[in-house]
Amino acid sequence: MSDIIQLLPDSVANQIAAGEVVQRPASAVKELIENAIDAGADKIKLIVKDAGKSLIQVIDNGCGMSVTDARLCFERHATSKIRKAEDLFAIRTMGFRGEAMASIAAIAQVELKTRRVEDELGTIVEIEGSKVTNQHPEALPPGTTICVKNLFYNIPARRNFLKSNSVEMRHIIDEFQRVALAHPQIFFSLHSDGNELFHLPSETLKQRIVHLFGNNYNQRLVPVEEETTIISIKGFIGKPEFAKKTRGEQFFFVNNRFVRDHYLHHAVMNAYEEILPSETYPLYVLFIDIDPAKIDINVHPTKTEIKYEDDKAIYAILRSAVKRSLGRYNIAPTLDFNQETSFSNLITTKPLEEIQAPTISFNPNFNPFEEGKPSSSARSTAYAAGFEKKAGIPQNWDTLYQISQRDTVEQLPLHPEETATTAGGEGRVAGAGNDVPKQFFQLHQRFIVSQIHSGFMLVDQQAAHERILYEHYMNQLENNQGVSQQSLFPQTVELSPGDFALMEDMLPEIQLLGFQLRPFGKNTYVVDGIPADLASGIDETKILEQLLEDFKNNKDELQLNKRENLARSLAKNAAIKPGVALSNTEMSELIDKLFATASPNISIHGKPTIVTITLQELMERFNKN
Repeated sequence: MSDIIQLLPDSVANQIAAGEVVQRPASAVKELIENAIDAGADKIKLIVKDAGKSLIQVIDNGCGMSVTDARLCFERHATSKIRKAEDLFAIRTMGFRGEAMASIAAIAQVELKTRRVEDELGTIVEIEGSKVTNQHPEALPPGTTICVKNLFYNIPARRNFLKSNSVEMRHIIDEFQRVALAHPQIFFSLHSDGNELFHLPSETLKQRIVHLFGNNYNQRLVPVEEETTIISIKGFIGKPEFAKKTRGEQFFFVNNRFVRDHYLHHAVMNAYEEILPSETYPLYVLFIDIDPAKIDINVHPTKTEIKYEDDKAIYAILRSAVKRSLGRYNIAPTLDFNQETSFSNLITTKPLEEIQAPTISFNPNFNPFEEGKPSSSARSTAYAAGFEKKAGIPQNWDTLYQISQRDTVEQLPLHPEETATTAGGEGRVAGAGNDVPKQFFQLHQRFIVSQIHSGFMLVDQQAAHERILYEHYMNQLENNQGVSQQSLFPQTVELSPGDFALMEDMLPEIQLLGFQLRPFGKNTYVVDGIPADLASGIDETKILEQLLEDFKNNKDELQLNKRENLARSLAKNAAIKPGVALSNTEMSELIDKLFATASPNISIHGKPTIVTITLQELMERFNKN
């Protein structure tokens, strides 16, 4: 029997390695830009076409390569970053594995142009599917230019798994932003299909954050800086009131390398404890500088995971640094005895003889068990009135507990087997001869209480309205029946490049819902109209920003399709919020519409919208048989 184990050809091995290193066009962008940074470039230009599927081009003014290096860089495990195994524990460069160029060359058509400053001529290398097709000298400017064309041209299955251009472009922008944040001293530009999306001059970190995410971020940032013998921390965190529902603007950099670390994220969130709105995430851009010998970055080919020698100490230092910055800039409560404003306002400078002891006035005739208000003292009357006003006690509170003959009639025909509504739907029920209006009560301006035959039920008004709106918007998307209301004064919405690309992808479905949007310059839309069924006086800019945030959040966590995600996001933002007072007619209409939906008992979050409490349960609570 012949041997069955054999060595794979280099071309096959490179394609296998490319599956880990180059998962999509954004992966190639990351590797090429990091190589340019390691080459010492201070100007880097990125050009993409068709979201990187047709072309990815990186132009830098770095050190360049010799003729031999230009050919050797496409070999596996060929690198200039390390020489021996011990170098893995002193890495300061972005790359070191020597797999990126070989992997990219195995699945694309690559052209490399490079020249060192000291050389008269540069070198051009053309490679296709790991095979060099051409190499010749040519007069070139100093630096390196790499063109990656037709990514995954020889792996059709992988190319077919790529998403739409807008989705792939968002991933490229994400990678570009991470590298640009880590190196604010370097000039970066990004061009997509002939349009310049980013033009980032050499600047400070705060200026780089503002240029990437928008001018409104200038007032949202709180600086963080901490020096210890273990690590040093610097960067910025966001104010709690500007926290978002998605984690998109959260960046950790360890030795200027972007990493994902849930443990460190927990340290930051712990520092925001009790000052952050529920289910929201703050902005942070934090740089941790640590001795390379105390970490291991050779965990995954993407190099976004790191193992630490003393992770508990890093956790404590990071949490303390963030909490200290929040307190220092009066974001969180703090006691600082060195601040003049801490207790100086409590210390008086009056002479001792001018200080008067406080006195307490009271009414000795006040009797809380007397009916009515005591008339002997005007002060006690005013006090009682003031107490009622502060406590929020309604003047007619006792009428809520009166029992009338009308209460014996069932108030809400929510189930066909119990009672039936009139054909006109006027909010009346059939019972005991005469039509009686439905009666509801609103509990804490959050729940609707209604009596039924078996007891009573509680309806979560926000969850119920979300269910109604969700099915309404899904029906509009399926039947193309969205109705728009023109805005008297069109509003402009400025988005980040990533959100702008997302909006382009969502635009056909958003217009079906009734939004009228049109592009207006760079990363800006003009809102000419909104869905007619949205509440009057709503802020068009705010509703679109929240719609995008919820859409991204649902996409990451629930993996919904585009239409379901959009309908869900808009329903969540347009629904009645807790604290909104409803009239009896409004509550009746809400209940009627809820029971007309396909799933009235389940909210769009999979939780109940209705809780029913039976008379038997009430009797058991009062220990009655």
